[in-house]
Amino acid sequence: MLSTIDKSLNKLYKFSGYIAAIFLILVAVFILIGISSRIFGFYIRGLAEYSGYCMASASFFALAYTFVEGGHIRITLFLEKLSGSKRWLIEIWCLSLASFFSGYLAFYFIKMLIISYKFQERSEGADEILIWIPQTSVAIGSTIFFICVFHQFILNIKKR
Repeated sequence: MLSTIDKSLNKLYKFSGYIAAIFLILVAVFILIGISSRIFGFYIRGLAEYSGYCMASASFFALAYTFVEGGHIRITLFLEKLSGSKRWLIEIWCLSLASFFSGYLAFYFIKMLIISYKFQERSEGADEILIWIPQTSVAIGSTIFFICVFHQFILNIKKR
C-alpha cells in the first residue's frame, strides 16, 4: 500500500512540474503578445498582470517537482562530511523543519485565498480580476510542496 501511495505522489509531483511548464509557456506568450501589441499599436489590458500571475503559479507548482529531483539548494556540502546515524539525524532535523515551514506557508496561502474569496477582492491592476483566481494556483502549489517535503521526511524515517 505504501509503495502505491509513493508512486501516486511521485506522479503528482511530476504532474505539478508539467503544470509549471505550461504556466512558463503562458508567461512567454503574454510577453510576446504585449510586445506585438506595442509594435502594431493596440493595447490589451492586464497582460503584465497575467504574466506575473503565471510566473507566481509556475514558481509554486515547480517547488515539489524541483525538490524531488534535487534541484533545490541543499545542505549536502555539510552532510557529505557526516556519515551513519549523525547524517540521518541531521537529515531528519532538516526535513522536519522544512515540513513545518512549508506547512505553515501552505496554511497561510490557503487562509489568504479564503479571505480573498470571502471579500471578493480585486487586483489593483488594469484587469481588476478577482484576486482569488490567481491565488488558487499558489495555494495548491504550496500545498503540494508541503506534501512533498513531508513525504520525503516520512521516507527518510522509514529508511532507517
